[in-house]
Amino acid sequence: MEKKISELIVEIKQKNWRSLAKAITIVENELSGSEEILKSINFNHRTPVIGITGPPGAGKSTIVNALIEELLQTPTNTIGIVAIDPTSPFNFGSVLGDRVRMAQHFNNDRVYIRSIATRGSLGGLSGKTIEISDVMHLAGFSHIIIETVGVGQSEIEIVGLADATILVLVPEAGDEVQTIKSGIMEIADIFVVNKSDRNGANTFVKNLAHLVHKKHGENYASQIIKTVATKNEGIPELNSAIVKHLSYQLKNSKKTFLLAEKAFELIQHKMMKRIDKKDLIERIEIAKKNNAFNLYVFVNDYLI
Repeated sequence: MEKKISELIVEIKQKNWRSLAKAITIVENELSGSEEILKSINFNHRTPVIGITGPPGAGKSTIVNALIEELLQTPTNTIGIVAIDPTSPFNFGSVLGDRVRMAQHFNNDRVYIRSIATRGSLGGLSGKTIEISDVMHLAGFSHIIIETVGVGQSEIEIVGLADATILVLVPEAGDEVQTIKSGIMEIADIFVVNKSDRNGANTFVKNLAHLVHKKHGENYASQIIKTVATKNEGIPELNSAIVKHLSYQLKNSKKTFLLAEKAFELIQHKMMKRIDKKDLIERIEIAKKNNAFNLYVFVNDYLI
């Protein structure tokens, strides 16, 4: 007999990773019980979400690995990881890259790792990432880390999901910073200059500091941390920067903003579900036979 959703939720709160995996699958695929799981989440008692983003090759996964090691130094900490991977062209599922990258943590009973395929999402986030990360709150993790696909400026979506957004860059990204500063630069709470043992790192940090404006208020500016993640250098400082930001964030209005952004995405998703693309094609085929056909008029009429 299929386990009741209420029993599943109780087991998740007891840190049963198998039950958590099952609940995430139910929500991701909108199976029976999905709404019941989502409606059981308490949004006033939540785990901080750390979003880690940045261009390919910056070392995001190495940073995540090192940060996990740092957080596990506290015996009571448990960590949930959502790794957004490119969609496999063969089965439209995640290519499970994080399982390779984070193999050292896979069997740790204090760490839970979940791969999610982008499924065509352009912003580095799966359309289901919001709901899946919310389900993970049921497990009472001390931290939830979301690592996004490195696709550049469109990753600004992460700001609507993470309590602390970390942008990972490398010293060679000087020219790239100039091109992305109008987008993703504005959403980072903490900048990490990884591989900072390379030539030009100090100059890059100095130039980056000039681009980083005080966006949280007169007394708070985005932090810049130098790391060499492969050697664990700068990781304690990164953890301290996260703690500092989360402490500040609790005092400002970002939580309301985050909830509004998430509500917008969820409303948009639910409204789009009623659109039948096959029906849309058929109706356009009929409508365009009219010599006075106008796409904008058609769309307005279609939504009525």
